[in-house]
Amino acid sequence: MHVPDGFINAPVSAVTGVIAAGAVAVSLRGARRELDERTAPLAGLVAAFIFAVQMLNFPVAAGTSGHLLGGALAAILVGPYTGVLCVSVVLLMQGVLFADGGLTALGVNITDMAIVTTVVAYAVFRGLVKVLPRTRRSITASAFVAALLSVPAAAVAFTFIYALGGTTDVSIGKVATAMVGVHVLIGIGEAAITALTVGAVIAVRPDLVHGARGLTQQLKLRVGGELVDAPAAEPAPVAARSHRKVWIAGLVASLVLAGFVSFYASANPDGLEKVAADKGIDKKAEEHANSDSPLADYGVKDISDSRLSGGLAGVIGVGVTVVAGSAVFWALRRRRTTDTDPASTASVTSMSENA
Repeated sequence: MHVPDGFINAPVSAVTGVIAAGAVAVSLRGARRELDERTAPLAGLVAAFIFAVQMLNFPVAAGTSGHLLGGALAAILVGPYTGVLCVSVVLLMQGVLFADGGLTALGVNITDMAIVTTVVAYAVFRGLVKVLPRTRRSITASAFVAALLSVPAAAVAFTFIYALGGTTDVSIGKVATAMVGVHVLIGIGEAAITALTVGAVIAVRPDLVHGARGLTQQLKLRVGGELVDAPAAEPAPVAARSHRKVWIAGLVASLVLAGFVSFYASANPDGLEKVAADKGIDKKAEEHANSDSPLADYGVKDISDSRLSGGLAGVIGVGVTVVAGSAVFWALRRRRTTDTDPASTASVTSMSENA
């Protein structure tokens, strides 16, 4: 789904850039409310995990592959605002370092892959959670459906953007049919990866999953022959429930996926590449501005061994993404702490009274 330079004309690319910038600005403010002592350290890890899994193209049809988009996974694990930022960080790293996704098309890619997928997935997820029992199984099932629908939604969004600013004259109906058709299949893979990941984290630490907050059901006691609510147990202090093991396990998994498993990913073109080639919408595609990057095309320049080159590039990508993402989310978390610090609030109140 990474749109290269030249697919969308300059005016529409500029408009999507403004939309993306506005959404990121809103998400920066919203993420300050979502991030806390539990989720802030994990948000950067979520971005790195999405980067790693996006390297694992899986076959979906004859000559076509797909990969995770990640909007649903990020939104459910760390919240919708933080989810938009996670996917945006991944897209920025991919475009700048790996020449994957055009730089002039960065606004298109963030709008399509970060905003649309996250908003659609989280809306579907919250709707299902409200009507289903609050159990681990229902949370996982809701994640599956939300992820499944988010991918064709992104395909529809791309088709709409292409209808407004496509650089070639092709039948939009045929593009829409092809895009939605192949991305429904890709959505099944997205849904499976998302559900498995969310289910795994819930099984170990449900308190770390944004979409599973409040999952624990109220205990009942039988008093005088009637069931009454038991007193709520005091939550364990954050310090007593360290997320370190989860963080280390997630980082190791990301490194293994990007550094080793990615070598066995499908080499077939992904859904957008296949449709672009079949329908002719890639006729005016431009060479990436960073095509001479040392990490272009997910390989390390001057290393001839393809396995070593790709694996090392994947490890570097995971490392850079987790550092960049963690820096952003820790800064937001510190800003929230500063804004809500009692001493700071008292100082502001005192200054107002003196005035």
